[in-house]
Amino acid sequence: MHLRSEPSILYFGTPVVLIGTENENGTYNLAPMSSIFWLGWRCMLGLSALSKTTENILRTGQCVLNLPSVHQAAAVNRLARTTGSDPVPAGKQQKGYRYEEDKFGIAGLTPIAAETVTAPRVLECPVHLEAVLAASHDLATDNAAQRGKIVTFEMRITRIHLDESILMQGQDNKVDPDKWRPLIMSFQEFYGLGNKVHPSTLAQIPEHLYRTADIELARE
Repeated sequence: MHLRSEPSILYFGTPVVLIGTENENGTYNLAPMSSIFWLGWRCMLGLSALSKTTENILRTGQCVLNLPSVHQAAAVNRLARTTGSDPVPAGKQQKGYRYEEDKFGIAGLTPIAAETVTAPRVLECPVHLEAVLAASHDLATDNAAQRGKIVTFEMRITRIHLDESILMQGQDNKVDPDKWRPLIMSFQEFYGLGNKVHPSTLAQIPEHLYRTADIELARE
């Protein structure tokens, strides 16, 4: 039986991402988030308009989307309720956030250089997606109470780095879903993927049929 319900959040389960950005003084910021989805070599991010990550992306036009596996859950959790914004925005103060200058240090993670952007990659994460800003949009502009609080970013991927441990055997350009175990956030809790539950008809479509012109653009 279905009941009418009004959950405060609708995080039904999406991958956790550590967004690496460059601060105005050349240091690095690292922020966990999970409001993200991909289409081809483009992705959409949803972020607070007052976050340091938002400020950095708008200023530099770039970031690195580092995808942790389940093995980095503890490191991601050490970043919880921290912010690179000083002073801490009122909304985050209410939720118990504190300002931290060295996000990599408190997480115990290692920054490494990217190739197409100045934002940092995270050595320990199996997936690094370097990206540049294609467009930004304010969310909920139709509602005065929410207007100006959330920003969505369309990011174009410019370079991808994959740990060889998650690749299909003998294929440099294909992730093996039986090896890749992303960290998933569902209603504020961390989860991993279980075993495959059913054969997929979509998996019979060759992946090269999904290639877009963004891949060639990224080579320029």
